[in-house]
Amino acid sequence: MHVVIAGAHGKIGLRLAALLASRGDVVTGVVRNPDHRADLEQAGAAVAVVDLESAGAGELAEHLTGADAVVFTAGAGPGSGVARKDTVDRAAAELLAEAARLAGVRRYLLVSSTGVDETLAPGADGVWAAYVAAKKAAEEALKATDLDWTILRPGALTDDPGTGRVLLAPPPVDRAEVTRDDTAAVLAALLDAPGTIGKVLELREGDDEVHEAIAAVSA
Repeated sequence: MHVVIAGAHGKIGLRLAALLASRGDVVTGVVRNPDHRADLEQAGAAVAVVDLESAGAGELAEHLTGADAVVFTAGAGPGSGVARKDTVDRAAAELLAEAARLAGVRRYLLVSSTGVDETLAPGADGVWAAYVAAKKAAEEALKATDLDWTILRPGALTDDPGTGRVLLAPPPVDRAEVTRDDTAAVLAALLDAPGTIGKVLELREGDDEVHEAIAAVSA
């Protein structure tokens, strides 16, 4: 399988790239900063340097030709303001969907966020509100396409070692943590799970082995 990861130098994207490469998949990592090339290559991925905030869909589509799936793991990250929540967390996700359509790539995994269905409390932090709104808008835009999409909403992410055991279920699910290792493992397994197409799934730490959890939601 050839998988293109947008935001491949992020903490989830880099883990996913290494995991997919280690199992024999062809991986292309899309990054903005050419200085990140070495890290991706060390993980076993080829690198496409594309700024998702300024590129057009046609330019990005050139790097998706021949791919079997795309995964959106990009995010504006801590310290970014309201504007970049929209240009990265929403607009770049929509750009990847349009580029996938142009390149004939059907499968699309979107890493979203828990909490996007909740009503924010009065006085909520403006940047957090913008982030949640951007993730929700990206989800809605993807749902409106005819791509074979799956939306994954991890809980609060940690850098603890993965356990290989998770809770994976349609919303609503109580808030809880999940490791980035296990999030990457679930994304890799979702690529092989056509029964999850068209589903929104919440991810938390839990008791089910990853493939068992995915089999249960695919039924």
